[in-house]
Amino acid sequence: MTIGSLQQSLADFAAEREWEQFHTPKNLAMALAGESGELLEIFQWLTPEESVAVMDDPVRAPQVREEMADVFAYLLRLAHVLDLDLEQALVEKIEINHHKYPAHLARGRADKYTQLGDE
Repeated sequence: MTIGSLQQSLADFAAEREWEQFHTPKNLAMALAGESGELLEIFQWLTPEESVAVMDDPVRAPQVREEMADVFAYLLRLAHVLDLDLEQALVEKIEINHHKYPAHLARGRADKYTQLGDE
C-alpha cells in the first residue's frame, strides 16, 4: 500500500460513518496528541533496557503496535484533510535537518542544533 491508498482507505472509512464533520484539523490534531499520549503511557515507567525490548513482551508488543497504528492513522488523516503531501514534507524536513545537524558536529550527540556550535 502507498501513503495515498492508506489515506483513501481512512477517508472512505470516515465517509461510510459520516464522520467527516468531526474530522476537522483541530479535532484530528487533538486525536493525534491523545493517541501519542497512549503510546507514551506504555513506555512511561520502563527502564531504557525494557523499552528497547518492548516488542519482545507478549503483553506490551500488541499495545505498542495498536497505538502506533492509531498515531499513524490520525497523522495520515490530518495530512489528507489539510491536503498536505506528507511524503514531500518529510523529504523537505530531512533536508532541513541535514543543515541543522551536520554530521561532523552532531555525531554521537543528542544536543539541540542550537547547542552544536560551529566547530
